[in-house]
Amino acid sequence: MPIKVQSELPAKKVLENENIFIMDEKRALSQDIRPLKIAVLNLMPLKEDTEVQLMRSLSNTPLQIDLTFLTTASYVGKNTATSHLDTFYLTFEDVKNQKFDGLIITGAPVELMEFEEVAYWDELKEIMTWADQNVTSTLHICWGAQAGLYFHYGIPKLNLEKKLSGIYEHRVMNRKIPLVRGFDDIFKIPHSRYTESDNDAIKKNSELIVLAESEEAGIFLCMSEDGRRVFVMGHPEYDRVTLDKEYRRDVDKGINPEIPKNYYSDNDPEKEPVLSWRGHANTLYTNWVNYYVYQVTPYEL
Repeated sequence: MPIKVQSELPAKKVLENENIFIMDEKRALSQDIRPLKIAVLNLMPLKEDTEVQLMRSLSNTPLQIDLTFLTTASYVGKNTATSHLDTFYLTFEDVKNQKFDGLIITGAPVELMEFEEVAYWDELKEIMTWADQNVTSTLHICWGAQAGLYFHYGIPKLNLEKKLSGIYEHRVMNRKIPLVRGFDDIFKIPHSRYTESDNDAIKKNSELIVLAESEEAGIFLCMSEDGRRVFVMGHPEYDRVTLDKEYRRDVDKGINPEIPKNYYSDNDPEKEPVLSWRGHANTLYTNWVNYYVYQVTPYEL
């Protein structure tokens, strides 16, 4: 999938070195097609890492995608350079009069806070309300999924006894739904979180369809019946070393974390992590773009 981004975006060079087709604005203008307009509300602290991960995950169909990166105006994180945000990011105020084919709301490191305590909660509620009328389908990831389930359906999040970190097996629950088309019966996905949405409340909600679940990690994937809201509880976009970086960060902080489960060869943090989820991660994002964005979005937004 040719992804259209600004020529100077650092993630563009990273992905080009991986032989992933990234198109700059000049070349995109020469193609007589309408690209899909997808916005990414990037709430993660290391925004450049998340840019690379999501662009890699969106790179596997022949469709052209025009990405717009958004950040919150009500809170500005300290882990991404202001110059990067000023150059490559917009705020909701800049795009609220536009329509988009798709929207991705990422996770955020605020899961132990009550939703109403998060500095940008009111802004996020406004964005999710706007998306219902101006976006064909919205994909919510990890804390973004918890926030979406709480805002739209009143489903609370619950604290876990300890951090859920590692690579977990999941089983497809409803193979007839296009979002999981091409999945194996059992597949692996990374998780990294201290909380989870109330699984029982999700299953009891008649407006939601559960598509994949793990005995250890709980519900991984669910969606509204019309496919306009998709909720992903883990981090399929994570690259090989993301959990490793998080683990070593926590070790350096003196948190004494558990070793991420099913992640390192022989469960040894000195050995290279095993990449075992990329295929299904790519399939998930490709299915979302194809069946829930491209196939149903109007040609004229």
